[in-house]
Amino acid sequence: MDLSGITASTSSEFASAAELPTQELDKNAFMELLVAQLKNQDPLEPASNEEFVGQLATFSSLEQLENVNDNIGTLALLQQSNALLSQLTESSALIGQTIEWTDYETGEAGSGVVQSVKVEDGTAFLDVGDQMVALLDVTSVNGTTPVDDGGDGDGSGDEGEGE
Repeated sequence: MDLSGITASTSSEFASAAELPTQELDKNAFMELLVAQLKNQDPLEPASNEEFVGQLATFSSLEQLENVNDNIGTLALLQQSNALLSQLTESSALIGQTIEWTDYETGEAGSGVVQSVKVEDGTAFLDVGDQMVALLDVTSVNGTTPVDDGGDGDGSGDEGEGE
């Protein structure tokens, strides 16, 4: 049996993915469908009030869900910013403090005085001498390192002597 007019199709004959319509219906598409339905309905048998109210309720629900989705996205970004700020605040309070840490990847332990703080890829790192320590690896904070101010320890300094 010979079929004429049927040939093998090539990939160039098919529409590319960019030309295909999307499967998402946003509120504008829903409104266009509703208007088209109203324009093309049978005037002798129009849509019932219940159907129309149901469609409007669906449209309202869709719009509210889109608003909730936008707000959740904004909330997630705000939460990420707050977490980063919290890490920076906590780690900056450790500057000048002697800390102990355990690197959970290598198991190595160490201690030293925190010189500065650096945030990389959302994680706070403490500069301890020649090593960068993740804030998550800190196991204890031992307090401040004493600073030699050259005084005699009574806090009065050399002022007022000889009076």
